[in-house]
Amino acid sequence: MAAGAPAAAASTPNAKFRAMTAQIDVAVVGAAGYTGLELLRLLARHPGVRLTALTSREYQGSPVSRVFPHLAAIVDLPYTPPEPEAVAAQAQVVFTAVPHQTAMELVPRFLDLGVKVVDLSADFRFRDRAAYERWYQAHSAAHFLAEAVYGLPELHRDAIRTARLVGNPGCYPTCVILGLAPLVREGLVDLNSLIADCKSGVSGAGRGASLTTSYCEVNDGFRAYKVAEHRHTPEMEQELSLLADRPVRLTFTPHLVPMSRGILGTLYANLKRAETEVELYNLYEAFYQDHPFVRLMLPGALPTTLQVRGTNFCDLALRVDRERGRVIVVSVIDNLTRGAAGQAVHNFNLMMGLPETLGLDLAPLTP
Repeated sequence: MAAGAPAAAASTPNAKFRAMTAQIDVAVVGAAGYTGLELLRLLARHPGVRLTALTSREYQGSPVSRVFPHLAAIVDLPYTPPEPEAVAAQAQVVFTAVPHQTAMELVPRFLDLGVKVVDLSADFRFRDRAAYERWYQAHSAAHFLAEAVYGLPELHRDAIRTARLVGNPGCYPTCVILGLAPLVREGLVDLNSLIADCKSGVSGAGRGASLTTSYCEVNDGFRAYKVAEHRHTPEMEQELSLLADRPVRLTFTPHLVPMSRGILGTLYANLKRAETEVELYNLYEAFYQDHPFVRLMLPGALPTTLQVRGTNFCDLALRVDRERGRVIVVSVIDNLTRGAAGQAVHNFNLMMGLPETLGLDLAPLTP
């Protein structure tokens, strides 16, 4: 930073907060995938955070900026091995951005070492061990499932504030649950009619090399995948069932589109009685009025993934098909931000008693 820059920066809200508040030591375990990189982008500018440790088995010993030049002069730490004792000695909070099963091995060790954890895998999202094991694998730390809080702030804000372990939601579930929650909670729709038709950018598949996500396989193409068998389905049903206070079943079909990031969900449900778009708009406005990262489109407008790119926003729009008695909700998020890293930072803010928008006051990256 150039000489004199700190004085100029002090006029910004983030800089003022940084000057007034002791920073929290934070580590990111698994900081070399797309989600980990998005965490670094957000945490590096967060005024309440001091990044102290970043781990990667593949790149250990290398400075982050050597592996990812776009972070030069932004994040200067070297990658270290994911050893819980060494990481916990440097951090009050750890973000675990590692694969399923790996997280259940690491998270209990961090908790035992007195560190709070935001886990971005699926290992601590489920309340029911049997449901997790039916869709993933055997759970070796199932005794933590009762303690873990599902990290969707619009539904569980108060519980997140007192949690030491948050299971950060998946990207598709975030998009779908936020889109359907008001309707389900108020009992306005037939719970046997829910359909989620979602399209995601390729970064949702992760950074690892794969034939199915290579350029020649994705460019100029559009395809469905994991039809009637995607592992995010039970996560959606868990949270919607809690809202409805009865079991909910949902038909979910994901699609891959040739863009780097973003999710657009088109959600369908049969109305139990005639409702106008104005009535439903008012319902959604009341449901989300105290939640800063859900934005309702003005009547007549529909959202696009570009308008949330790089942000923690979920944008929603409603249409009523009166002839067929059906409501259609369009929900868009950035899968890497609201669907992963941004939501994790939102949860961190709540857990640590910080303003929940801190470090997330980002304008969308357009175009």
